[in-house]
Amino acid sequence: MYLYLQRNFIRRFYDYLLPSVNFFGPNSISVLGERCQLLGGKHALIVTDPFLATLKDGAVEQAVRYLNEAGIKTTIFSKVQANPKDTDVTAGLACYQDNHCDMLVTVGGGSPHDCGKAIGIMATHPGKIGDYAGIDTLTNPLPPIVAVNTTAGTASEVTRHCVITDTKSQLKYVIVSWRNLPLVSINDPILMLGKPRALTAATGMDALTHAIEAYVSVDANPVTDAAAIQAIKLIAKNLRIAVANGADLKARENMAYASLLAGMAFNNGNLGYVHAMAHQLGGLYDMAHGIANAMLLPHVCRYNLIANPQKFADIAEFMGEKIQGISVLEAADKAIDAIFRLSAELSIPAHLSEMGVKDADFELMADNALKDGNAFSNPRKGTRDDIIAIFKAAY
Repeated sequence: MYLYLQRNFIRRFYDYLLPSVNFFGPNSISVLGERCQLLGGKHALIVTDPFLATLKDGAVEQAVRYLNEAGIKTTIFSKVQANPKDTDVTAGLACYQDNHCDMLVTVGGGSPHDCGKAIGIMATHPGKIGDYAGIDTLTNPLPPIVAVNTTAGTASEVTRHCVITDTKSQLKYVIVSWRNLPLVSINDPILMLGKPRALTAATGMDALTHAIEAYVSVDANPVTDAAAIQAIKLIAKNLRIAVANGADLKARENMAYASLLAGMAFNNGNLGYVHAMAHQLGGLYDMAHGIANAMLLPHVCRYNLIANPQKFADIAEFMGEKIQGISVLEAADKAIDAIFRLSAELSIPAHLSEMGVKDADFELMADNALKDGNAFSNPRKGTRDDIIAIFKAAY
């Protein structure tokens, strides 16, 4: 009887991964020094981008101050590009090793966090960073990583994902491993105040994509759904405000919560074709990840709708649409309309052609998208022609 039950009723189990400690709310960056001290750090490599490195009294300057007050030396590596490249990782690793650092503090959005993870990988693994593309390819512990987040979007500060672009092939690949998880994450909304409107819009749509893809993923479960649902609701109520008034601390704080929740959802429930396809746009055209996601999201949702109409109807309601008295399919369509409308109100480009994308590249991008690690959890299983058709719809 036990074997019968085991074979016929126990379908699968899930894991749920997060950094060991997570701080959020105004002034939470103040814990940085003491937390790095508790991790035994003596010399931290701060991984960031050129803008944040020179911002007066910005996140990097504050990070240096709190670390130094705790008796921890700092070296700054500020050459991280948007869509971090393998060359950034090589340069960062040299900086880490030449200065005899023993921990990593990533400061910024997804690019510094992903680059910092990759530096940690290469500090503890042989070969090239591209050798570790895929799932659970890492065999050694990474140096301690503490992630100080400054955008409400990627949630890389709480995920096991590390996304790097190969400069030769122009292919964007993902390294997925529990070893990539930072030990500490910090989401301080004060660090997000005054960010440019376009950045706020793009990163906010990235967070929405995380929440929606996680909610309809084949790996979704009640725990990831809870985080995804609340993220969608918070984004629907706060993203427009954060874009319109970047100094609105409440909207910034709620968007920080939304991004964190969406990260919790997709880190454990996984993603789908939006990310699989957006990675190709990022690798081939160096397109901003949030913009790529935003442009593809409603088109992929339309394609996926028949796989789970009820969940798309739910999304419409979470986004504030009135769905009483209409069919599930009609309600599901309203979710797609709501996404299109939100993107338009945030001045997100409507067509890939506006971003210089060439339709001649659709076949190559479709082939690579289906190989991307995010494709396997999409709720509807597609073909090469299906992916090409989605690219064309967004074109």
